[in-house]
Amino acid sequence: MEVEIISKQTLKPSSSSTNSHPKIFKNSLLDQLIPSRYASLVLFYPNIKFQNPDVFTRLNLLKTSLSETLACLYPLAGKIRDDLSIDCNDEGACFVETRVNCSLDEFLTEPDLLSLKKFLPCEIISDESVIGTFVTNVQVNVFKCDGIAVGICLSHRIMDGDGLRMFLKMWSGNSTNKSSSEMSNFAVSGAATLFPADDLLWLRDSSNAMWGSFLKKGNFVTKRFVFYASAIANLKDKAIESGIISRPTRVEVVSAILWKSMAAASAELNGFRRASLLNHLVNLRRRMEPSLVENTLGNFLWIASAKQDEAAEPEFGDLAGKIREAIARIDNEFVEKMKGKEGKCVMLKSLEEGGEIGGENGVDYFVFSSWCNFGYYDVGDFGWGEPVWVSGVGGVGGANSMFFNVIMLVDTKCGGGVEAWVTLDEQEMAILERDDDIIRFASLDLSPLLNL
Repeated sequence: MEVEIISKQTLKPSSSSTNSHPKIFKNSLLDQLIPSRYASLVLFYPNIKFQNPDVFTRLNLLKTSLSETLACLYPLAGKIRDDLSIDCNDEGACFVETRVNCSLDEFLTEPDLLSLKKFLPCEIISDESVIGTFVTNVQVNVFKCDGIAVGICLSHRIMDGDGLRMFLKMWSGNSTNKSSSEMSNFAVSGAATLFPADDLLWLRDSSNAMWGSFLKKGNFVTKRFVFYASAIANLKDKAIESGIISRPTRVEVVSAILWKSMAAASAELNGFRRASLLNHLVNLRRRMEPSLVENTLGNFLWIASAKQDEAAEPEFGDLAGKIREAIARIDNEFVEKMKGKEGKCVMLKSLEEGGEIGGENGVDYFVFSSWCNFGYYDVGDFGWGEPVWVSGVGGVGGANSMFFNVIMLVDTKCGGGVEAWVTLDEQEMAILERDDDIIRFASLDLSPLLNL
C-alpha cells in the first residue's frame, strides 16, 4: 500500500486572538510524566454513495472546522516552545493531504498495523527534538473509493486521551454547527493551575528512570487482540467465581487475562517464572472531586501499580483483584496529597513502586493504557456518519528497536467489546498467540468491517 503526499500546509485559526489570550501556555507538572511524543489515533470513514458529499467538499469542511477549533483551543494553534511551555502564536496546525492507492475495504479487510503510521502526519517514535514543532498535526488520507482516514497527532505535552476526545468533539461539532452555542463562551484552562511545574523538570527525570525499566532492545511486534462482548461477559463470570472480586469491569478482566497470559509466555521463553509488575495509567479527571470540566487542557494521568511474585502461577481472579486494588488507590484523597505540600514525596514514592525491580531473576514489566469509554465513535461524526473504525496506533518495530511491553485498550465500534493493542518481543508474541486463554477469549487482528 502506497500513501502519496499531495499537499502539506499550515492551517491558521479562523480568527487571530493573540491580543486576547496569554502568549505562553505553561505545561503542568503531570505533563512531564508521559514519555510519548503524541496522543494519536486514526479514524476511518467509508464513502457511502448518495449520502456523503464529494471528497473536495469534505476536505474543505475539515479544514474550515479545524480552523474554527484552533481559534477556540488557542494553545493547539501554537508550537512547542521548550520543555515547560507552548508558544501561543496562532501559527496554526500542520495539515497534510494524501492519496492511498487502494480502497478502504481492501485495507480494513485485513489491516496491516505496520502501515497505520503512514496515515499519520508525524513520527510517533523518534529521537528528534519536538521543540519548535506544531502542537496540532492532521493528515487526511483519501482512498481510491473516496473513503477517508483522518490521522491525528496532538502533542502529548498538552493533551491526554480525554483531552483528545474534547478536541475531536469540538472539531466534529464545528463541522456540523453543533458546537457554536455550546462553545460560544468557551475558556481554556490548563493543568498547571492545579499542578504547577515551577520551572523544574524533576518529575520528567524521575519518570524517565521508571520508564527505563520497561525499555529494552530487541525485535518487537504489535498485534491486535479483539475481545467480543460475549467473551468479556464470560471473563467477568470467571472473575466473580474466584470470590476475590465482585462486579468486575471489562478493563479489569481484559487486563487480567492479558497479564496472566503474557507472564506465562515470558515463563515459557525464559524457562522460569519471574515476578511481574503491571502499571495501569489512570485518568485523574474522573477521580477528582469535583471532576474536571472538558475545557481543561493537559495530562491528568497517574500510574497504578500491581505486583505478582514469582512463587506460584498467578490466578486470573487474583490478578483482576490486584488491578482493582491498585487503581482504587488512585482516588481523590491521593490526588489531594499530590497537590499538597508533600506532593513531591508522594509522587516519587509512587514512581519508585512503578519501576521497582525485584528478585534475582528480574521482573516482567507491563504497561496498560485504557481509552475505553472515551466515546471516540460518538464524537467523531463530521456530518457523514460515525467512523467505521477508530484505531489505536502501534506497529513500530524491527530489529534492534527500543520497545516496552505496552498494551493499549480501546473500544470496538459496537459497545461492550475491547480491542487490545499489544506490543511484545517477537518471540513472546508468538507464544502469546497460542495461549489457551487468548485463543478461547480473543480473536487476533479481526477485520473492523465486522463492526463488533
